[in-house]
Amino acid sequence: MPLTIREFNEAPAQDIRPALTACLDVPRWVETLLARRPYADLAALLAASEALTPLRPEEVRRAMAAHPRIGEKAGGKSTEASWSRSEQSGVDGDAAREFAAANAEYEATFGHVFLVCASGRSGAELLENLRSRLSNDPEKELEVAGQELARIAALRLEKAVTA
Repeated sequence: MPLTIREFNEAPAQDIRPALTACLDVPRWVETLLARRPYADLAALLAASEALTPLRPEEVRRAMAAHPRIGEKAGGKSTEASWSRSEQSGVDGDAAREFAAANAEYEATFGHVFLVCASGRSGAELLENLRSRLSNDPEKELEVAGQELARIAALRLEKAVTA
């Protein structure tokens, strides 16, 4: 159940930390957002989140480890797993099968999972995005993945905290 901005501002940090970590598993991001409370409104919270990017390469790698592959539904009942299943709802059936091969090629090239903000996008669009990113060099690709993580975090933050 989402928190109001007032509840977010007033709750003990240990009660809010899991929700923020489900949005983005980057301790610097989580702890800074907690430390800067209170926020006037959701827009101020989202602006504070955006100000903490770009993410550092080691933060991107850590956060990617918490995300399932595109086309592979997250298991479990956690908030993050539920959000992930919803975000990837456009990747079912044939698209999921195509992603298995594309993910393998991507991971062989970059050594980590393909990460993209999948919410509201079709499987075909996501597959095209993956294939276009295969031409990136590893440093550029890590930067792009960090930008995608920031987009995912903003969407999830809007689910976790309401105006």
